[in-house]
Amino acid sequence: MERKQLIITDNHSDIVESQVQKITEFLTVLGLPSDNIIATNQERAIINQTLPGYISQLPNELKQDARYLSKFVVGAGFGLFDYALNSIWNEVTLALRNKAITYGLEIFFDASVGGKMRELYNSEEDLAGLKDNTLLNTCKKLELITETTYKKLAHILDMRNDIGISHPTNYTINAFELMGWFQTCIQDVLQDMPSESAIQVKAFIENLKNLDVIIEDEKIEKIKAQISTLSSLHCSRILRTIFGFYVSEESSQILRKNISKMIPIIWNVSIDEVKYKIGIIVEGYNNNLHTIKYKNGCEFFEIANGNKYRTESERIINLENLSNELREAHFGYDNYYHEVPVIKKIMTYFEDSTDIPNQIASNLIHSVMLCRIGRGYSFKRGVSPSGKQYYDRFFNMLKDDFIPLFIIELCEFDIQQKLGRNISMEQALEMISEVKQNIINERYIESLDYLLSEFPKTEKAIFNSQFKKLTNNFITW
Repeated sequence: MERKQLIITDNHSDIVESQVQKITEFLTVLGLPSDNIIATNQERAIINQTLPGYISQLPNELKQDARYLSKFVVGAGFGLFDYALNSIWNEVTLALRNKAITYGLEIFFDASVGGKMRELYNSEEDLAGLKDNTLLNTCKKLELITETTYKKLAHILDMRNDIGISHPTNYTINAFELMGWFQTCIQDVLQDMPSESAIQVKAFIENLKNLDVIIEDEKIEKIKAQISTLSSLHCSRILRTIFGFYVSEESSQILRKNISKMIPIIWNVSIDEVKYKIGIIVEGYNNNLHTIKYKNGCEFFEIANGNKYRTESERIINLENLSNELREAHFGYDNYYHEVPVIKKIMTYFEDSTDIPNQIASNLIHSVMLCRIGRGYSFKRGVSPSGKQYYDRFFNMLKDDFIPLFIIELCEFDIQQKLGRNISMEQALEMISEVKQNIINERYIESLDYLLSEFPKTEKAIFNSQFKKLTNNFITW
């Protein structure tokens, strides 16, 4: 059906002009200023010539509930340009909120609200609690609007704040400025759809949340391929949202199981910033006695193999406890089996030795050393077969900074006792070789070579004056 072109007739213009004149006279009668309140005849004429035709081209579904758009037309037609600007911005705000709802409120609030305030934002009504600037920034981060649109809207928001009706100003908006801002708001927001990536994120979250069966492993591989096409920022938003689902006491066991399959995939393609933020949240659960959420949060990090992103204070406490637990498992019954889950958990805290807190480095190296040297049994050469790979990984990742500490631990009484057994000495030499592989400092390498050469003769070689002289520039004997 052909769309009708709306034309303002001279009769309509005369009616508006008559009303404008009456308003101006009324202000004068009241003793109020009437200058710079209503735009000039020339400016209003520009609006009357351009606005009706533009409005008539808009789809009916956009116009039917756009009450602020009606207010814009009234304000612009009567020459109240600052009022009109405020009205169209209000319509933009409603449109941005609708984009947030379409995208998914959980992930939108995760991206826009941090800290303790997050739990207060859950429903559509809570969107009104976000400042316009926060709403705008979050829409940009989640690609609900483009970078260019964001810059345009940020400028309009500045203008609205500086010269709109809500703030005192003597600045006069001209008709071309107003129509330019109006066109930006209509084309780039009210008629714009979220990006395909944003829609994919929305669909992924909704589908995951509503599944009532466990996802099959074959499907996980397909999902992995799809996730890899998203930006790291989108993946990070998904990570933050599924974390919220996982720790929630209201989430079903099926949802948690499905999330557990997703965690390693999404974790590895997300940015570090959001991982550290989740670590802070988990510590907050502990501090505020949210026992179940804290337990679930700890599980989340273990599944992700990402405990290195926990807060420093939590890593120190947890690693201290795990180090002691590993030592107890080593000297306990069936140590070959009981050591493994502990060392696996310990290794989730590290990617390299820079992740080892200095406060617990000595205790940790000592505990792992006890297990790697073993108990001297002939069975499996005294070392847990399943644990050995983790012990070797630990010592292989040690960098130069930890070599003095490593050597000092070899001097400890309980280690020396173990080294007196042939099988334990054999394992110790393998351990030293693992440590030596990635060392750069030549003096450290020379010191380790000395031990590899002299240890087979006697475990007391580490106390020889020659070795002390070799190491006295980095160890105080």
